[in-house]
Amino acid sequence: MENLSHSDEKTLEQIHALSEKFSHLKDEIGLKIFGQDQVIEQTLITVLAGGHALLIGVPGLAKTRLAETLGIVLGLSEKRIQFTPDLMPADILGSEILEKGDDGKQHFHFIKGPVFSQLLMADEINRASPRTQSALLQAMQEKQVTIAGVPYDLPAPFHVLATQNPIDQEGTYPLPEAQLDRFLMQIDVDYPDSDTERRILLETTSNHESEIHPILNGAELIRAQELVRDIPVSDHVIEAILTLVRSARPESSDNSLVTQYLTWGPGPRASQALILAVRAKALLDGRYSPSIDDVISLALPILKHRMALSYSARAENLTVEKIISVLLEPLR
Repeated sequence: MENLSHSDEKTLEQIHALSEKFSHLKDEIGLKIFGQDQVIEQTLITVLAGGHALLIGVPGLAKTRLAETLGIVLGLSEKRIQFTPDLMPADILGSEILEKGDDGKQHFHFIKGPVFSQLLMADEINRASPRTQSALLQAMQEKQVTIAGVPYDLPAPFHVLATQNPIDQEGTYPLPEAQLDRFLMQIDVDYPDSDTERRILLETTSNHESEIHPILNGAELIRAQELVRDIPVSDHVIEAILTLVRSARPESSDNSLVTQYLTWGPGPRASQALILAVRAKALLDGRYSPSIDDVISLALPILKHRMALSYSARAENLTVEKIISVLLEPLR
C-alpha cells in the first residue's frame, strides 16, 4: 500500500470510513433480522452496487421485515405493493385523471403511483400476472417511467426489493426472463437454525422489541455508490469474471454440462452485476480492491436466475447451482 497515490490514499480512507458505517448498519439490522447474516450482506451489496434484489423463500422468513428495516436504517422513503392476481400496471406506476381547472377547461393530471419511492417493496411479486410484473421493467433499468408518452424520473436512489414465493406454490406466475435479468441478485432466504428460531420466539413475542434508527440517508448512499464505481479492479479479476460468465453460455462454452443442459445463459448484464458486486463487497470489508474469492462468493446469487435448464436437465435432477459450482472450479 506504500505505493498508493494521494488520491488512492483518500479513496482508501473513504472506504475504511464507509466500511465502519456499514458495519454499524449491519448491527442495527441485526436487531430486527436474526441469523440471516449472509442474506443481509448480499442485500447490502446489491444496494451499494446500485441494483435490485429478489428475495426468495417460503412465507414467514422475514423477507418483508428485512425490506422495511432496510428502509429505516438507510433513511430512504419506502413504499410497499402487495402483488395480487388482480393488480394492474396503473396500480404500480400511477395514472392520469381528467380534471376541470379553475378556468373551466379540462386537462389530464398525473397521479404518481407507489413506484415513486426510493425503496420499493414488491411483496410476493410472482403472484401478479406477467403483464403487471412487466410494468417495472423500465423503472428498474432506466430509473424512470413513461405515462402517455411523457417520461417521469423516479427518486434517487431507487431500488426494488422484491419477495417471491417458491414457484411451485399455488397461485404464482414465473417472472419474465427480461425482468429476472434486471435483478442484480437472487437471494435465497432459508429457514433459521434452532438457536436463531429460539431467539425469534423470545424477542418477537414480547412487549419490548428493539428500536432501530437511521444510519445513512439517501445522499450518503449515493456517495457510497459512486465510491463503489471508483474502486479499482485488477486485470485477473476482470478476466475471471469474463471467463466465468462466458463459460455459462451454451453458445460460447466448452463445458459439456452447459452445452447439454442449459437453454440460455447470462448476458452482459451479469458481468456488469458481478463486477459492481465484488467492488461493493470489497468496500463492505474495508478493502481497496476485490479478489477472486469475491467473485467465487457472489457468482451463485448473481448468475443462477440468469440461466435456464433444459428439459433433460430437469429429468436428470441437475440444478443450476451444480453447473455454477462446476464452472467455478478453475477459480478455486
